[in-house]
Amino acid sequence: MKICINGQIFDLGKARIDPRDRGLTLGDGLYETISIKRGNPRRLEMHLSRLRDGAAVLNILLLNSDTQIEDMIMSTLKENNVIEGVVRLTLTRGPGERGLMPPKIITPTLMISAIASSPSTGAVNVILSKKTRRNEHSPLSAIKSTNTLDNFIARAEAQASGANDALLLNTANHLAEGTTANVFLLVDGGLITPPISDGALPGIMRGEVIRLARAEERTVNTNTLMRASEIFMTSALGLRPVASVDGQLVGDGKAGLITQMLAARL
Repeated sequence: MKICINGQIFDLGKARIDPRDRGLTLGDGLYETISIKRGNPRRLEMHLSRLRDGAAVLNILLLNSDTQIEDMIMSTLKENNVIEGVVRLTLTRGPGERGLMPPKIITPTLMISAIASSPSTGAVNVILSKKTRRNEHSPLSAIKSTNTLDNFIARAEAQASGANDALLLNTANHLAEGTTANVFLLVDGGLITPPISDGALPGIMRGEVIRLARAEERTVNTNTLMRASEIFMTSALGLRPVASVDGQLVGDGKAGLITQMLAARL
């Protein structure tokens, strides 16, 4: 495996970042996960736009143009011989001395990795996380921060209970999202998804589904969640149906008609 760091390709065993890098010491960074199909990154412009939006929120300097980043991605794909798979972009503020406040001179780190893989498409069983919540009031809820410990806690909770994933409620007990995906529900014949204001990440695939299916952004309480006839989760890597929530079947426990239709189109 080869890694691209600030435009240079390294063998995995020789790739290094500064041990003072704030992405390592403080989680001071952002990331994007991008699907690769037939050797090309899907929806790259949208991913890079979101990366820049997140960098603006954190005031992280992104030195490279979109064209330069695309060139780095394509080089990384070529070096790893990835035709179908996943690319991850990680942007950090770069090295800094001890303390919360960043150095006056910022030297950001941009790291790109690529692996060959096939998307997971099977139905998942989920729980409602009881150990953590999504803070819809934090500006971090709207960006892909490298600090994902709440998501990890919820996913570990799910796996410990025998489920595949967890859904996160926000501080008002409303549905926000999954640990790595947005959530859509078919309720009373209409497709709905939690709004950004409730803590949902502005997912790239989420936006595509809203556009294609004319889904409504609407606050979702747990009663509405448990009434849904179909539930599916979306990420940059695709769409997965939800078979059950807290042990209760969603519909017949299989992908519904709307879910199947959207999965075929996306």
